[in-house]
Amino acid sequence: MSLMLERPTTDGTAPREFEALCAALDELNVPDGYKAEVIRGNIVMSPWSRAYYLTVMDLVCDRLRPHLPDGHRISSSPALYTFPDVERAYGPDIHVAHERTRRSTSHLLDGEGLSLVGELTSTSTRDTDWTDKAEHYSKAGVPVYLLLDMQEESATVLWSPSAKGYAAHFTVPFGDKLHIPAPFDCILDTTGFEAPADREID
Repeated sequence: MSLMLERPTTDGTAPREFEALCAALDELNVPDGYKAEVIRGNIVMSPWSRAYYLTVMDLVCDRLRPHLPDGHRISSSPALYTFPDVERAYGPDIHVAHERTRRSTSHLLDGEGLSLVGELTSTSTRDTDWTDKAEHYSKAGVPVYLLLDMQEESATVLWSPSAKGYAAHFTVPFGDKLHIPAPFDCILDTTGFEAPADREID
């Protein structure tokens, strides 16, 4: 089955109030192979990642798990976090949030419980990951944003969120060690994040 797209697509819905978009998203029948988010006043669907991204997400979770803040859990399972103040609903590839965030019967999780989000770029999501998400995760007060640029094979950590964006960032090539700041204050080894030698990067 061929479902790979070059850029995110919207469902054609005109911009509406954020609450209405979240309600529509909660009822949306998302096609197999896609995830849906609320970005720039629209419901946006983008294709799932390449298979080897799963290994990278597992490595990040395994390596950060010993350093989580008390009461927080890390996962790469699909989850949709809402940020009403910036009118966004994102489904990060990796998310660390307080366990109380999961104590709900809703499909929508409260973004205020997050201590870290991680995104792995693809050709369809790279621009949004670097721009819209970097801006609005910061405005929403998410303490740490880990951005793995799978096309450039580099890891960037952004921290010190503000209404004007993250005040600090640092980038290393895959294979190097990256300091993840408070509330983690640990070193993330990015060895093994590279694409398999016989696969193209997407």
